[in-house]
Amino acid sequence: MSVAPATSAPKEMSVEEFLALPDDGVSRELIRGQLKERGMTIRNRFHCDVEVNIAFELENWLRGQPKPRGKIVSGEAGFRLRGTRDSVVGIDVAFASAELVMASGPEDRIFNGPPVLAVEILSPSDTQEDIVEMIQLYLEAGVVVWVVDTDFPLVRIHRPGQIPVTLNRTQEIAGDPELAGLRIPVAAFFED
Repeated sequence: MSVAPATSAPKEMSVEEFLALPDDGVSRELIRGQLKERGMTIRNRFHCDVEVNIAFELENWLRGQPKPRGKIVSGEAGFRLRGTRDSVVGIDVAFASAELVMASGPEDRIFNGPPVLAVEILSPSDTQEDIVEMIQLYLEAGVVVWVVDTDFPLVRIHRPGQIPVTLNRTQEIAGDPELAGLRIPVAAFFED
């Protein structure tokens, strides 16, 4: 009988250790204390078009809100997700509350808390396992998640404690209660 060699569990990393890593073009996230690295992702133009459209629609909504308004960010904006052990993620498009923006200093590389809304646009490199893990992570942190599929123009909305809702391009997203007064036709995300 042979004995398999002992394997050690990967070392957990803190957010501080994660933030000390070099900015060398490698895409990294910290998920529940575990470092995940991927090569550089080149986004296809459909992903980029949809990202801009979503950020534009959210920014238009935000400008109509009373001050302090918070902030719409895009391009893999960094957020520390509290309540999930140590997790730092990059989000395609996000809405950070006014409180979170004010609590983040100009020297902070990431927002030190979760956004109200995380929008993830599916990419060809995304696996089902990765998508499910990210949705669960966001929901644990109390974040509303929009998963946008550019191949079959639709948006799947996940809210903590609720059944996900899928909307197609003929429908409208209503942001209440988290994004008061927000109403966006799904088709606006997929316009050329």
